Amino acid sequence: MALEPNRRAWAGAPAEAAEIDVGLRAYMLRVYNYMASGLALTGIVAWLVANEPSITQVFYQVGAGGRIGMTGLGWIAVIAPIFLVMGLSWGIARMRASTAQTLFWVYAALMGVSLASLLFVYTGASVARAFFATAASFAALSLYGYTTSRDLTGVGRFLFMGLIGIIVASLINMFWPSPGLSFAVSVIGVIVFAGLTAYDTQKIKEMYYAGDDGEVTTRKSVMGALTLYLDFINLFIMLMRFMGDRRQ
Repeated sequence: MALEPNRRAWAGAPAEAAEIDVGLRAYMLRVYNYMASGLALTGIVAWLVANEPSITQVFYQVGAGGRIGMTGLGWIAVIAPIFLVMGLSWGIARMRASTAQTLFWVYAALMGVSLASLLFVYTGASVARAFFATAASFAALSLYGYTTSRDLTGVGRFLFMGLIGIIVASLINMFWPSPGLSFAVSVIGVIVFAGLTAYDTQKIKEMYYAGDDGEVTTRKSVMGALTLYLDFINLFIMLMRFMGDRRQ
């Protein structure tokens, strides 16, 4: 009779593990759905801004020779996402889930305004080619981050240092343009954001807790989606520098 409680514990363990696994899959699926929806919204807004003259002139000034400039509202649309990311990162724990969702959609839409500039510079075919290359790479890397048993924490710290280096080098290149530095930033950027995709996926997976209520789960899902969205967008931009064919 003394063995009966242990027998029950062993019998309950697989059921509990299965329940956690199902919950984890549902949580990760929500993260990917938010991310995919954000990317779709970004793409739609970018296409509208680049192809509808009445919308284009609100954000961009297209001059002679195809020169592109930003209007005042365009600059606001470019700068605002920085503050939205900061607000979500620092304040999401105190937000309602609905507020976090709204800010994520607003962020994705504003990013569409910024990325519309790529459609002015590069051909549509090369943009599509870079997008599908990014999607395939992202899927493989994220799957690796989700399934690997290796702890990627050390890799993540190293990649974060690389990210800081990219930011500093990009700022320097803005004031003292250098083709060599630009090429180096692009190469390192592809490596860094590819690695961050795997690392962030593992980190988001580890954030899951079966005891979270609906509000907390939604906030975690939105933050996870934003993180992977940024990895995807930055990887896409870096690949565009290699694969993009400029318009004549």
